[in-house]
Amino acid sequence: MDLSFTPQEQAFRGEVRRFIREHLDPRTHRRVIDGRIPPKEEVVAWQRTLNARGWATPSWPKEHGGPGFSPVERYIFLDELHQAPAPEPVSFNVAMIGPVLIEFGTRVQQERFLAPTANADIFWAQGFSEPGAGSDLASLRTLARREGSHYIVSGHKIWQGMAHHADWMFTLVRTDADAPKKQMGISFLLIDLRSPGVTIRPIITMDGRHEVNEVFLDEVKVPIDCLVGSENHGWDITKFLLSNERTGIARIGMTKHLIRRIKRLAADDMVVLTKAAAIEAELKILEITQLRILDAQRGSSAPDPRSSILKLKGVELRQGASELLVEAAGARALEICCDDNGFGNDGEEWLGTIMPNYAILRAASIYGGSSEVQKTIVAGTMLGLKQA
Repeated sequence: MDLSFTPQEQAFRGEVRRFIREHLDPRTHRRVIDGRIPPKEEVVAWQRTLNARGWATPSWPKEHGGPGFSPVERYIFLDELHQAPAPEPVSFNVAMIGPVLIEFGTRVQQERFLAPTANADIFWAQGFSEPGAGSDLASLRTLARREGSHYIVSGHKIWQGMAHHADWMFTLVRTDADAPKKQMGISFLLIDLRSPGVTIRPIITMDGRHEVNEVFLDEVKVPIDCLVGSENHGWDITKFLLSNERTGIARIGMTKHLIRRIKRLAADDMVVLTKAAAIEAELKILEITQLRILDAQRGSSAPDPRSSILKLKGVELRQGASELLVEAAGARALEICCDDNGFGNDGEEWLGTIMPNYAILRAASIYGGSSEVQKTIVAGTMLGLKQA
């Protein structure tokens, strides 16, 4: 496999870089550089800017409104966004529910949802985890019973990212409580979060942010045409979606951005710079692995167990880089003072985001499937090992 980029791919990288430089709102750019979350209106504006260029849905095929990127072009595009840095396309919309509807949705569902999803006219949340059913997702207990032309859904979802901004939620429910295996009897539903019986309650994380929520479903009526795929076969869709999520969760470009910040803050500290070089070496290996996986996935929608490797190692390196950034900043990482614009003095990054981002990144070992679960997947599917 030739891992060098072709002249055409290098030209594409330059095109993406110029587009970001010329079209990204400087305020949004500054927020992302500083490690802060842009407000929803800025995220939506950038999504629509990308959509007008035809780049809002990098993994979607042309026939469904995507750019038809090759796997390498898609990697280059996201890598440039992460390194700029710029907000990536809205993940729940573009990397999760969009591919699911393309692969499993009806034509009516595709016509109804895909275009507004790409343009962020609909903002989606993911309704998977529950109290007691996070990493062991198949243990979920939210129930949906069929009554005429509707499902009646009751349950409790937790850790729903951005649900307070969302219009709709794609979620997993149990439609057959007597199924012989817990992976059976699960269905994949689309729920309008404005429906009666939906309550969203914020969860404030240790860094003071409001990113995640609890969602309570109390006898919520969901039309049966909001069922994706077949009833009781939602687990196959889940495996497909999580494989996509884990492939993207490596976020190699974000780690590269962290390394640049480390070098800037520790320009004369050889101990820190040596550690940064070690992370960079491993990051290059991971980058090659991701390119191999993307190449193998060309034309295939089957879940690739190697995406668990990307999730595992990508998170490990990003966490390692965030920890090294704290070391490079030293006592400055504890600064919380900033000027009236929220930026550091003299154009420096807002150092007060370093510790909160370090802390919240610990959760990356859990979301998208915990590291322990990913190791079990790798052991069973790639190494042929069986649990005792």
